Amino acid sequence: MIIVNFKTYETAVGENAVALAKIHEMVAEETGAPIAVAVNALDLAAVLKAVRIPVFVQSIDVAGFGSCTGSIVPELVKKMGAVGTLLNHSEKRLGENLAKSVAAAKAAGLQIVLCAEDDDEAAKFAAEFEPDFVAVEPPELIGGDISVTSANPAVIEDSVKKVGAIPLLVGAGVKNGEDVKTALKLGAKGVLLASGITKAENPAAVLRDLAAGLN
Repeated sequence: MIIVNFKTYETAVGENAVALAKIHEMVAEETGAPIAVAVNALDLAAVLKAVRIPVFVQSIDVAGFGSCTGSIVPELVKKMGAVGTLLNHSEKRLGENLAKSVAAAKAAGLQIVLCAEDDDEAAKFAAEFEPDFVAVEPPELIGGDISVTSANPAVIEDSVKKVGAIPLLVGAGVKNGEDVKTALKLGAKGVLLASGITKAENPAAVLRDLAAGLN
């Protein structure tokens, strides 16, 4: 599986988010690859209206319908049509609110991609929260030019062993099909990436290369 986090890059928000999501859908249809996108809450409605591929929201709040001004309500996210949410990304660590956030997402019926910084944290999260996916992203490699698959393959192998039956995604520096192939060989089930697509001059070409790595 390939999940692309649009973050808040200028190339991946507003009208650009819709255009980029459509490219993801096109490549998914061309290749048959399981491709999903994770967008910010402001773009969620427009992206959901524009594409049929799975759409995640980048985070949710512990909030419900009612007096929760400014909150991202999990039940509303689900009702709009999103399949799930990223939680605890290195750029939005949840700390003491993590357990409540996981519970809120589960109560709303959202799939959870729970982000961890290393194999020990991945193991802890898998055992404690049983998310749908655990995504391991060493923070020092995020947004860089060196992929975790080459810089620290041991963290992938160790994470696979420690999370058990929960599917593992890997990220940080992932850029191409070879990175995907290596991740799968090490036992991962897919990748979570951002800048490799959002900053690409030709996102469709990069996505096709990534999709080829799944085969």
